[in-house]
Amino acid sequence: MSAGVQYLALLRGINVGGKSLVKMADLRGAFESMGLAGVTTYIASGNVLFRAPRQKREELAARIESELTRAFGMELKVVLLTETQLRTVVGDAPRGFGGESHLSDVLFVRRPLTVKRAFAAIETRDGVDRAWPGKGVLYFSRLAEQRTRSRLGKVASRPEYKDLTIRSWSTTTKLLALLESRSSA
Repeated sequence: MSAGVQYLALLRGINVGGKSLVKMADLRGAFESMGLAGVTTYIASGNVLFRAPRQKREELAARIESELTRAFGMELKVVLLTETQLRTVVGDAPRGFGGESHLSDVLFVRRPLTVKRAFAAIETRDGVDRAWPGKGVLYFSRLAEQRTRSRLGKVASRPEYKDLTIRSWSTTTKLLALLESRSSA
């Protein structure tokens, strides 16, 4: 694998509910055309692993957003993480997070939104939902047997939603495992 920093780009809102459709082969090609190396995708929800020379993460994210918006003709927003940052997200999860009786998600926060503002916007239902602030993320868990009563879906009606991208806990941990296996290769 080529030298550079390993990154994970989480695209917001593509291939959800039949809207903002982007083929993963086209997405890989767009990242490769930016000169990014070792580009792979994981599932069709906009998870892109790649390497790039060390640079300011905010500048790289802005460049990726600009290039993708131009390439696909729709505004595409990205949360960009290093392997270390994703390891922190997984390692800092609340005790018991992701347990079998719960459906658990990580809400990744994109600037200019802050975790504090995002946390204040999240509604929970007593006895069903729990939410915790983290570093650059919110952790959200709901009882699986009462998932239809959860208030997680209400976040989509909030203005803060445009600067959040959500991944299930299983996807989040799988992405970390993929990054780690790429590092050891």
